[in-house]
Amino acid sequence: MSYYKIQNLEQYFKHYNKSIREPRKFWGKIAEENFTWYQEYDKVVEFDMAEAKIEWFKGAKVNIVKNCIDRHLARRGDKTAIIFEPNNPAETALHISYNELHQRVCKMANVLREQGISKGDRVCIYLPMIPELAVSVLACARIGVIHSVVFAGFSATAVASRINDSGCKMVITADGGYRGEKTIELKTIIDDALVNCPTVEKVLIVKRIDSVVVMHPNRDHWLQPLLDAASDNNVAEIMDAEDPLFILYTSGSTGKPKGMV
Repeated sequence: MSYYKIQNLEQYFKHYNKSIREPRKFWGKIAEENFTWYQEYDKVVEFDMAEAKIEWFKGAKVNIVKNCIDRHLARRGDKTAIIFEPNNPAETALHISYNELHQRVCKMANVLREQGISKGDRVCIYLPMIPELAVSVLACARIGVIHSVVFAGFSATAVASRINDSGCKMVITADGGYRGEKTIELKTIIDDALVNCPTVEKVLIVKRIDSVVVMHPNRDHWLQPLLDAASDNNVAEIMDAEDPLFILYTSGSTGKPKGMV
């Protein structure tokens, strides 16, 4: 029986306990049944608790986005992958199929590469809850770029501290976002933050609220024209299983925010 097909709480605890008692067998079966690999792993997991060193699927070559999207295209291409509920309840929800999501992610990945972003670079994503957020995350992962999603309610100071700590080369943001009936000027917050962020070379901006924004020459670009010109053909980067995927920061409520890889 697939470990993903859990029908009740009893089955959940049964599989949970198995994952604790026999982690190699449990996660090995998950990997075998549900993942596509460029190169198979040598071992499921190696760990040294004395040094707190853990390595999963050592020796494997993989791309997480190929597993999230590409492997579903043949059978589920026309099925819905993402449902976006707009801020205004009177507006119609947007359904994005796997085929469309794949196209959007490939275009975004090509835009990132055209803007000088490559494997190992860090990109800060400071966006409201819109489809472009998911697309940006997947596009970064597709080409081996490490993304850092920052909550689009943080101040310029909070954003700057996270950008500097991770050494982000690019910021993906929007002109603004909605919070209930209010609008938040996200681009203005980013402009204030970047005064103290020397590593950022490019800013890509999603037009969300049709706000008038200040564009900094050679740094700032509206995203949509770049996407319109981009190819939807993109070759995913071959990654080691232990390569970093993202950096997510703690809230910082009890001290300096700590980045988790």
